[in-house]
Amino acid sequence: MEVKVGTCGWSVRGGRSAYYKTFCCIELQDTFYRLPKVETAQRQRDEAPNGFEFVVKAWQALTHPFTSPTWRRAGGLPKWGKVENFGFLRPTEENFRAWAETLKVCEVLRVRFVVVQTPPAFKPSPETIEGMRVFFNSVERRGIGIGWEPRGEWNQRPDDVRALCRELSLIHVVDPFRRMPFLESDILYFRLHGIGGGETNYSYTYTDEDLRRLLQILKEIKGAERVYIMFNNLNMAQDAQRFLKILGGG
Repeated sequence: MEVKVGTCGWSVRGGRSAYYKTFCCIELQDTFYRLPKVETAQRQRDEAPNGFEFVVKAWQALTHPFTSPTWRRAGGLPKWGKVENFGFLRPTEENFRAWAETLKVCEVLRVRFVVVQTPPAFKPSPETIEGMRVFFNSVERRGIGIGWEPRGEWNQRPDDVRALCRELSLIHVVDPFRRMPFLESDILYFRLHGIGGGETNYSYTYTDEDLRRLLQILKEIKGAERVYIMFNNLNMAQDAQRFLKILGGG
């Protein structure tokens, strides 16, 4: 089983060059708020060492409606399409274009995996489930795996999440300190948001005991070929480096 450890965003002091020397992969966060130009993505790919892996967090235009506060950080909504048609994975012309734009960046970065995070406001209902089905059955993937991190009520609906992941060939993205994936797969993707405080506790610093527990979770996994472990807390760089040492010793 291949284990890939990184962080959600450029977290290492010293910039990207320092990050490349520390970790073998990264989950890009800026792609969620605003997609980079293809030329910018190409420069990032060119500067990265051979074997370094980029994971893209999918553009919020696909998942978050224009009323979401996350758009404030983006500096504005897209200049094309009807703003009310963005988000919630609906099969709209705007969302299909947003996916196509995301896919362009992924191809330049030679991405193997995209994380699609839906907000708590994206609630399970016959309408949202059917829209999600139509959307994912319609878009191109070009060999890229798609992970889905549902938030809110979905986490109390394991049967629905399991059925959708199986039907739509999605990887259930989870924080293993809160739950394990509702559906087993060859690829596992863990996003660590801190322990306690509900679904996220970004100010949390993982203890050595926590990290040894994470190692034990890995040892108990059966059948997975590749596992991503992405730390997503304020102390993520230091915690991820400490886990690498424990992983090497274990």
